[in-house]
Amino acid sequence: MRIFDPHIHMTSRTTDDYQAMYDAGVRALVEPSFWLGQPRTSPVSFFDYFDALLGWEPFRASQYGIAHHCTLALNPKEANDPRCAPVLDALPRYLVKDSVVAVGEIGYDSMTPAEDHALAAQLQLAADHGLPALVHTPHRDKLAGLHRTIDVIRESRLPPEHVLLDHLNETTVKAATDSGCWAGFSIYPDTKMDEDRMVTILQNHGTEKVLVNSAADWGKSDPLKTRKVADAMLRAGFTEDDVDQVLWRNPVAFYGQSGRLQLDVPAPDAVHEGNSILRGGE
Repeated sequence: MRIFDPHIHMTSRTTDDYQAMYDAGVRALVEPSFWLGQPRTSPVSFFDYFDALLGWEPFRASQYGIAHHCTLALNPKEANDPRCAPVLDALPRYLVKDSVVAVGEIGYDSMTPAEDHALAAQLQLAADHGLPALVHTPHRDKLAGLHRTIDVIRESRLPPEHVLLDHLNETTVKAATDSGCWAGFSIYPDTKMDEDRMVTILQNHGTEKVLVNSAADWGKSDPLKTRKVADAMLRAGFTEDDVDQVLWRNPVAFYGQSGRLQLDVPAPDAVHEGNSILRGGE
């Protein structure tokens, strides 16, 4: 079984997670830039973080045979902090990097005017750079937030087939699929979706243009949720081809629109900028 986790925050995970993911079948992932849990106080902190997603994390992933790509953006939560606004002006120099396969996460957190501006501006950047967009739908007022998101997408130059609407659930899946966008689902231990609910959605709505991710980060989350969804699908009667479509071919098709997806993992270097993942000797 081959698995592509299209949304996971490996900066927050350990090397043991990389090994467990590889053992479970994960061979590729996309790491979106996101909120770190406390406010950033300067755009420079974003730039160091972006550099890590472009360098250190692909290096770490390669040690375990996993292809690493990223999406970069000013995330919705921090779009409300005026100290972070200059990130929007600096993004173009990062969006040309080879391993950047989308603009994201963008979208809404609290549906403020500042978030309106950041979303519209970054959809424009995606269109300008020929990249798809990974869009975060809000955790509160979810359906209203989704409708507002779709309205902004329709006003943009980015076609809906280049947009992944993420963090969906039973209340938002129909509106998302009706919009022509791709549908993303985050599987969490206690919140968002779980494996059995995901299987029911697949039974009711089909496997076309559906992506399943773990969204694992610094909170209570599980980087093996993609494999657990695959196993739940097989138990429910889905075929191995169905599983391969949802857990591999769909994310390859969506992020492949960037023209930058490289799924062959090169032989890993021993060090990155003089540093290795080893501690205390060989």
